[in-house]
Amino acid sequence: MNGSLNGILVLDLTWILSGPYCTMILGDQGAEIIKIERPGIGDGARGTGPFINDDSVYFMNLNRNKFGLTLDLSTKDGRSIFLKLVDLADVVIENFRPGTMDSLGIGYSVLIERNPRLIYCAISGFGIGGPYGNRSALDIIVQAMGGIMSITGDEGGDPVRVGSSIGDITAGLYAAIGILSALHERTSSNLGQLIDLSMLDCQVAIQENAIGRFLATGVVPEALGTRHPSATPFQAFPTSDGWIVIAIFGGASSHWPLLCSALNHVELIDDQRFESSWERTANKSQLIPLMADALKTKTTQDWLNELVPLGIPCGPVNSIDQVINDPQINFREMIVERDHDRLGTWKFVNTPIKMSRSQGGIHRNSPDLGGDSREILNRLLGLSNDEIDNLKNNGII
Repeated sequence: MNGSLNGILVLDLTWILSGPYCTMILGDQGAEIIKIERPGIGDGARGTGPFINDDSVYFMNLNRNKFGLTLDLSTKDGRSIFLKLVDLADVVIENFRPGTMDSLGIGYSVLIERNPRLIYCAISGFGIGGPYGNRSALDIIVQAMGGIMSITGDEGGDPVRVGSSIGDITAGLYAAIGILSALHERTSSNLGQLIDLSMLDCQVAIQENAIGRFLATGVVPEALGTRHPSATPFQAFPTSDGWIVIAIFGGASSHWPLLCSALNHVELIDDQRFESSWERTANKSQLIPLMADALKTKTTQDWLNELVPLGIPCGPVNSIDQVINDPQINFREMIVERDHDRLGTWKFVNTPIKMSRSQGGIHRNSPDLGGDSREILNRLLGLSNDEIDNLKNNGII
């Protein structure tokens, strides 16, 4: 693998989603990821459906490009092996509740003393310390507490969880950014450091618009369906056979008369109520019904054929099956195939990062539980087959 992170060794103690998503990104870019799991139990995602021949699709999609090592960190011998691997590692990442690693005697202060160049990333629901520091958290909890559920869903409706697990995924993305930043800083300082990553913090960070508006105006943002709070039209509309999104932002004033003409409502072009995006938003109750009635007269594809050549920002509301068959998605090779010993050929989502020289990609399927233990301990620590067999027989690996 010749990705941009080739030569970086990551010890991955994470489970379920936020941490594995981060290490998936790093692995896609060429880092060597050693996924360390508890013998006989493993990552809880292994038990999450759907399944193909007893293999979790959820687990396989998140844990590609990783080597599998089982290690019982509750034992002295297990910790000893882990510490020897830490001596060789560039990054350790975990997403346990704060204090878990310290209770095992292998927390940040211990590891950084052994390996001063180590980057240690700890992902948790609420970060280290604070009134919520010891609480556990899942995606929906931080979506709720971070406020994003209050601005998602139909206007006046109940709170709605965002369909993708953005509480976990956003944390994974920020963790990857933090690790890459720390690795870059290390090139000049030659020192590692601790990355304290809170899922709740990340939810606040991605709502810069909603929170910024509140801080400026004192008006509490609410759910608006697909509508934008300050730009109109900027939402999904029903067509005769589906839905289309039309989005005209403030600066693109030339789009408005073109759209009016396409909708056969040229009288709206010079209507003072709709001259600017701000005025259209203020008078949306009068404008949106007119647009909705017009858009229902043709199919989604008919409207796309008409609006796209005019340069009007628009797109269909695709279902997942339509997404994976979209010609642009296929051109970008976002759905790829790999061969698997048990599953034959199967499809999954590719990395979206396209690089001109050090392009990453998918080069390994997800590991079986402990499937690479022997190879890792022999290659990195020089253990003999007899020593490895002894560890296995004693339940250490």
